[in-house]
Order: sequence, then structure tokens, then C-alpha cells
Amino acid sequence: MKTADDLRQFLNNIDRKGYPAYKGAKGAYRFGSYVLCIDHVQGDPFAAPSRLHVEVEGRTAGFPARLFDKEYKRIALQDWLIRQFGKQLEKYSFQAKGSGKSGILTVTRCGQEILNRSACSICPETGKVVMRFEAGFPANGRTINAKELIKILFDFLPKCVEQSLIYRHLDQKRTEQVMELSVDQAYIRSQLEPLGLVAFVANGSVLPRESGVSARPMKQAVPFVSPKSMEVMMELPYKGKIVGMGIRKGITLIVGGGYHGKSTLLKALEMGIYPHISGDGREYIVTDADAVKIRAEDGRSIQHTDISMFINDLPNGKDTKTFSTEDASGSTSQAANVIEAMEAGATAFFIDEDTSATNFMVRDELMQRVIHRDMEPITPFIERMQELYEDYGISTVLVAGSSGAYFEVADTIVQMDRYIPKDITKAAKEAAASYPSLTLPDERASKPEFVRCPKKNGGLVHKGRIKIKTMGRDGVQLNHDTVDLRYVEQLADAEQLTCLGHLLKYMEEHAFDGRKTVGQIVEDILAGFENQGFAFICEGNSVPGNLALPRKEEIFACVNRYRGLKV
Repeated sequence: MKTADDLRQFLNNIDRKGYPAYKGAKGAYRFGSYVLCIDHVQGDPFAAPSRLHVEVEGRTAGFPARLFDKEYKRIALQDWLIRQFGKQLEKYSFQAKGSGKSGILTVTRCGQEILNRSACSICPETGKVVMRFEAGFPANGRTINAKELIKILFDFLPKCVEQSLIYRHLDQKRTEQVMELSVDQAYIRSQLEPLGLVAFVANGSVLPRESGVSARPMKQAVPFVSPKSMEVMMELPYKGKIVGMGIRKGITLIVGGGYHGKSTLLKALEMGIYPHISGDGREYIVTDADAVKIRAEDGRSIQHTDISMFINDLPNGKDTKTFSTEDASGSTSQAANVIEAMEAGATAFFIDEDTSATNFMVRDELMQRVIHRDMEPITPFIERMQELYEDYGISTVLVAGSSGAYFEVADTIVQMDRYIPKDITKAAKEAAASYPSLTLPDERASKPEFVRCPKKNGGLVHKGRIKIKTMGRDGVQLNHDTVDLRYVEQLADAEQLTCLGHLLKYMEEHAFDGRKTVGQIVEDILAGFENQGFAFICEGNSVPGNLALPRKEEIFACVNRYRGLKV
């Protein structure tokens, strides 16, 4: 392996040469307590910054094994180190001068959720720490300014590594607290199934967010307090006794006036699939890891999906056992979203009436009388909710504000009153008893068939390669094929979409063979991740630092919205 002195000498030799000479810096260099690897050098100072990573051996980093001996602890520690490394880089970013992006130092920015990110990895066996980041190699115009890069790599970077990736230099108390919170969160999640819960919301949680563009907690927000009838107490390993609202399996209805917090509660529940950082206000809101938010999605692509559980006998004779369309309606899109979530292994559905197709969700008793069942191809969701739970174990948490028809089928009814929940199940049931009952279908629906076996899209490869482009939180492109992910609402970070792009590219190149089902392909990919991490889906095992792992449910969602899918 080359040394730091070799790198310094090389940089001095190329000073004031044309920018392409920087390419020769690619490689690994020993820097005392760590190894610096230059993975990719930008083409010019105005292009995306160069990609680098540092490797700190476990005995040097010195993190006690108790901080990362479980996967959830390791992910929490990685998240913490990214945040600390980022704070150090901010001190020195653009301190080195030059044109374009010269001198920029950056690592991925973490949000409120704790995600498994490629920016940092800790070896479970040895404690070795790898941190991936970007640096703008300095130039004046397009002429190399090596002295400024030497300043970055030999003056700034060693300080960042020492202050953020070496345990003895960190705030050890706060580092321990990161581990303790991750243990408590994992404990709550482990107790959901034994207690028969879909989710748990701790008293004192802060549900409202700062604004529509900020995920930080709202200041002076009303703290959450559970109704006494729904209280659940747990004894956490570190925090000790905690009390909060347990949402039980089955059908839970959330009602109340406008602006009283119904959708705010649902949003907190749907993002409870992820652990949250300390101070977020939602640290102790924990949801079943396989709960899926369902909504209507007009215009989405549907490929060979069995939506016959909800839609049948269309007037045009179109087959709904293998339904396909390039421009789905509200009802067909929501039906497909339900069935695809079932295929992905969903254990609960979260639904907001405001973002649903009304004709898919409910038909009241009067409409049933006027338009006979034989004349209506849609079996509304309200008529399948109990069936979904009894036959498939899928619970439903539904926000409703306009139809009282759901009172009859709900097991628990929660009213949000100025952000405070009240259990009104008994009163609502008594009120509903004086109204005509719903007429349910005579027969249960057949179990949906999940037999789609994708084939390669031969027209995708352009000039011998597939290019990936992420469009923020809106979607991802493979060459010119766009996957619209705006309405996959449990994606928390744009880096998850970038990862989905890499996953889809991997599937096109290695997995879509016309023999394996979508479910089998996703299971194989998750197994590959288990063994190799992010390197499993990256060319030449060169892992970029801008990936975050999505859940299997979002991997399914991405495949299902891919218009280039050939079945």
C-alpha cells in the first residue's frame, strides 16, 4: 500500500497541470491511524465532487463491542458517526479555495429517521469503521491547485477523523445514550406482537412537525396523552417504565373535526416503522415494521396485478385477475396498492380518507339500495376490512372524517380532539346501532395470485450501460424510464430512492429472467444484502456514499411502478 508521503509527492508533481492529471491520485494511502482511499476523481472542478473514504481499524477506532453487537445498535452508531463526521467537515468545507466545487467537503445529511446508510459501515466482527464522503479537488480554472488539496487531505481531514471516528475523542456519554435509545426502541418493537399491537405511541410524544418542509418537532406543540382505556405500560431496559397508547390489531378508526390532529397521528404512525433520533419527539412511537401506507394514485402504471378481490366484471370485459394499465384510475390504483402490499407481506394498512378514492373505500346503505351490487364492479374496501384481518392477519388503521359507515366494522374508534385522543368506541357503536347495517358480500374473495415473472427490458440498455438518476423524493430514472415514487409515502430520504435505482438496475441486469416471481427476486436481493451489504448491488463493489436501504415493501413498490417492467 502507498503511503501518505507518496500521495503528497504525487500531488506536488502535478501542481499547475491540467485537471485530468488528478486521475492518477486514485488508490489507497496509509495515513497513520487510518487508510485514505480515493475512489473516484471528478472530471473537472465544476463536476460532482470526488468520492473518497477512510478506513479506521477496530483497535484504533476503539468502540466497545456492546455499542454495535446487534444490527439495530450498529445502524444507530453508524448514523451517529455520520452526524459527527458531518459536523467536523462543515468546519473546513470551502476553506480550501478554487473554482467551481473546489474545497467542498461533505458527507450525507441524515434526517430525523435512523436509516442503514452506505456513508458509514462498521464491521460487526472487528469494529472497523468505514466513512464515505466527497471532496472537491481544487483548481484555478481547470488548472490543478495541488497545495489546496494537500491542505484538505493532510491538515483538515486528519482532524475530522480524529474528532469523530475515534471513540476516546467523542462525547462517550452521548454515544452510550445512542446505543441505549436503540435498545429501548428495539424492545418496544419486540413487544408489539406479544401484546397484540400494531403500534405504540408514548405519552409525551410530540407528533406535529415544524412545517410542511421541516421534519423537526413543532415548538409548543400539545404533547400526546393516551386515553386511559388504551394505555399500555412497558418496562424498557434503559429508560424504565413508559406508558402510552397501544393500537391493537384489528380495525382502528381515527375520527374528529378538521385540524384536530387525525392525519398528524397517522403520519407519526406510518413513520414509526423507522427509529428516530433523540429529541425528535417521536423516539418512542414504534410501529409494526411491515405496516404500509395505502392511498389512491391516479395515473400510475399497473402490470399484471390480480385486483379481483376489489374490482370485477368490468363493463369492457377487461380481466382483473391480471390487470394492466398505463393510466390507473383512483379506484384501480388503490386496489393495486392494497394487493401489491399484500404480496410484499404487509401486516397492517394505514389509510387516510383524504387521499383515497371514495368509490373504492365505501358505499353507504342508500347507494347500495339504488345501485344494486350486480351493477357495481367495485367491492369497496369497507366490505373487505374484516376479511383482510380474519383471513390474512392484516390490520387497518383508518382516518375518516365524512362517513360514519366505518363505525360498524371498527374494533376501536379514537376521536382526536385538539390533538388529544379519546376512546369513543362504546358511544360510536351505540350511535351506529340505530342506522341500517352494511350489506356485506355473500362470499369471501379468492386469495390474490402473485405469479408475475419479469423478463429483461431489452430496450433499456443505452450505449452498453444503464444510467441512474434520482429526482429528489419524486422518483428515479433508469436511462429514460421514470419510476414515479411521489406517493410511496413511507420513503423517508432521497438516498433510499437512489438505492432503489441501483436495485432496479441490478434486477434488470441479473434477476429478471422470466422464471422467478417478483417475490422471489426481492427475497434473493435481501439475502444478498445480508451477506454483502451495499456492495451487492454496486458495480465492481465500489460503493457510493449516497445510498440508504429501503424496506422490502418499498422495493416491491418501486418494481410495481416501473413502466419498463416486462411480464
